Amino acid sequence: MRKYLDANIEYNTLNMPKETWLKLRKNGIGGSDASSILNLNPYRSSVNVYMEKIDENIEIKTNMKMILGKKLEDFVAKEFCNQTGKKVRNLNGMLRNHKYPYAIANLDKVVVSENAFLECVVTNSYCKKEWSEEVPIHYQIQCYHYMAVTGASHCYVCALIGNEEIKIYKLDRDQELIDYIMEKEEEFWNKYILGEDIPLPDGSEDYSKFLKNRYKNIEKKPLNLFIESKKLSKLDTLNDMLKEIKLEKSKIEQEIQQEMKDHEVAFIGDRKITWKWQSRNTIDSKRLKEDFPDIVKDYMKTTETRVFKVN
Repeated sequence: MRKYLDANIEYNTLNMPKETWLKLRKNGIGGSDASSILNLNPYRSSVNVYMEKIDENIEIKTNMKMILGKKLEDFVAKEFCNQTGKKVRNLNGMLRNHKYPYAIANLDKVVVSENAFLECVVTNSYCKKEWSEEVPIHYQIQCYHYMAVTGASHCYVCALIGNEEIKIYKLDRDQELIDYIMEKEEEFWNKYILGEDIPLPDGSEDYSKFLKNRYKNIEKKPLNLFIESKKLSKLDTLNDMLKEIKLEKSKIEQEIQQEMKDHEVAFIGDRKITWKWQSRNTIDSKRLKEDFPDIVKDYMKTTETRVFKVN
């Protein structure tokens, strides 16, 4: 079996169909999963990782952002080489280390003559501030995950930001942090993927969707819950706070609008504010039902949702 540093190259991914690659990813925790498991990924929750690993269905997601990111990966790697004088190469493999059998790794590039790899990132201009001084934490965790699997001593991250700026960072191996990350990954894999438990609620939209999909059958008989009543008291307090915040937000917006009067654009310092008329075409459903009830009936669609209320 081929190796890269301390890791075995378990599968050759050169020309591997996307569906096959996605199926193999279900057999371990990947680098992009790691920060979600630690609840440090602002874009993806731990329950999303859980659902992807246990679901036998393969969903191939493709959008222009993903296509451009893949196409620009080689460009970013070339810029890294031009600016640093280093050389990189493709590895084309899915990696696994016997020390962490639950973890897998797919590297963008490996750095020639160094025990290091390169991660290529393509992001938009809205992330400029996030990348201004260091690699964002969720990307750092991904890199430390790869260092754990490979045994690499360091790595480089090269980011193309908004098609206008290249940022290059070096991350050195931090064994204490790596041990912590891998401990959490092992716990997640054994407890949730191999075990019968499900991740604890985290407040994410993903988790709400997960609960609605998991508990579709309705049991009419009431259930006595053994949850502390102070939970409901806290919920009441939070709802009251949200009402106050919403009211205060509307008040400030109204004060600004009152100052803007008929102007549709205004500035406060370098902050731009717009208050513009917008129009959209909608169907007058009430009139349509009155004039063509039979036609409307043929096109009616019933949707169901499970509504949560506390009285």
